[in-house]
Amino acid sequence: MLAEILNLRKLIVPIVVLGLAVIFGLNLLDWNLNKSFFNDMLRVDNFSVAFGGLAIFATLLVLIMSGDYYQKEQGYISDFTAILIFILVGGLMMLSFANLTMLFLGVETLSIALYIMAGSRRFDIRSNEAGFKYFLMGSFASAFLLFGMALIFGTSGSFNIYAIAEYTANAQGNISPLFYTGMVLVIFAMLFKVSAAPFHFWAPDVYEGAPALITAYMSTLVKVVGFAALYKLLTVVFFYTSVKTGLILNIVAIATLLVGNLMALAQDNFKRLLAYSGISHAGYLMLLMMASQEQPTGALLFYGLGYVLSTLAAFAVAIPVFEAAGSEKIDAFNGLGKKQPLLAASLSMAMLGLAGIPPFVGFLGKYYIFTESLHAGFFYTTLIAIISSIIGVYYYFKVIVAMYGKPGNDQKVTFSFTYALVLALTLALSLYLGIRPGAILNIF
Repeated sequence: MLAEILNLRKLIVPIVVLGLAVIFGLNLLDWNLNKSFFNDMLRVDNFSVAFGGLAIFATLLVLIMSGDYYQKEQGYISDFTAILIFILVGGLMMLSFANLTMLFLGVETLSIALYIMAGSRRFDIRSNEAGFKYFLMGSFASAFLLFGMALIFGTSGSFNIYAIAEYTANAQGNISPLFYTGMVLVIFAMLFKVSAAPFHFWAPDVYEGAPALITAYMSTLVKVVGFAALYKLLTVVFFYTSVKTGLILNIVAIATLLVGNLMALAQDNFKRLLAYSGISHAGYLMLLMMASQEQPTGALLFYGLGYVLSTLAAFAVAIPVFEAAGSEKIDAFNGLGKKQPLLAASLSMAMLGLAGIPPFVGFLGKYYIFTESLHAGFFYTTLIAIISSIIGVYYYFKVIVAMYGKPGNDQKVTFSFTYALVLALTLALSLYLGIRPGAILNIF
């Protein structure tokens, strides 16, 4: 606020980045704290610290890029930065909730800020459309979430997730049908937030219309915190109703895998391609939701981190290419391998990471997901996931083929230090964790 008042807008991003770096360190100090706050509305435990660290790290990388991305809109940089932090705050609430009311507040804090950012390009009709579609469909999902929570409260007598779990444990075989109705509504609302099929229809249009940096943030932070919150619901609140939730999750997982991978094959817009790619990754993460009785928390964190690293690396190259080419289609990457081989090689590594090809972190991420799913007894769903993963290689290679196999123009891509920093950090971590996964996998 002071930097804005004193007209020192260039200091805003460095101040926020430094502040988030400090917060990242302070968050890690809460390891093994296991304390509750605000009348047990929030609970800080190792789960919230680990996933909160990932959320802060993703926000830090996006904010590092935001200084250059919003260079022509310096008058609004304080607004954009503040709203991005609101999104992070909502995400952190979703990770540490011990009360359904706090989960709802977290979802709404994150969602409302995202509606604004998706439509933040006021004179771009695609951005307006993205914000409007996301707002309308998100409002319906929020209504489902709130109604479901009301039914759960009405039957269990509490909003506290541990009290609800106690109700389901004590009422085995005699749980009210209204509780199951509320449970289904809450799960459906959370599946909308993570763009799992058949609740995915908003994602391609919103990803395409939103500013590219916001698309990067939506496809990383929002998906990770959404799945972490859903996982917490399944492992705590609905732990004793796993027979009922298992069928829903199985159907959704298969639909999400097929829709995400098959629809991605036909895309010629890079952001829509990554939207359907994100839907397919939601399908892989759904396997972990199905195996939640086995408590595969380490695999969830590992896969989430790998997905964040590869996606942000891809956007760190794509955003400067979009600006140079004036297009967001895959054709914008034509000939990049000859013009700027280092950028092309970096984007190829990011695509290989998303495709799950060794030695990148995405390969081991998928391996651990498939292993956990098989341990939980979901053989046929895992087989569909493996086949879908093979299909996915094709559309990731469309970008690589464009860079190395097609002639391009002579347009020079301007690549700033901040994008280079994010790219180097994400690719280095992706390679390191692909070789040494134990640091994250065995954290719990």
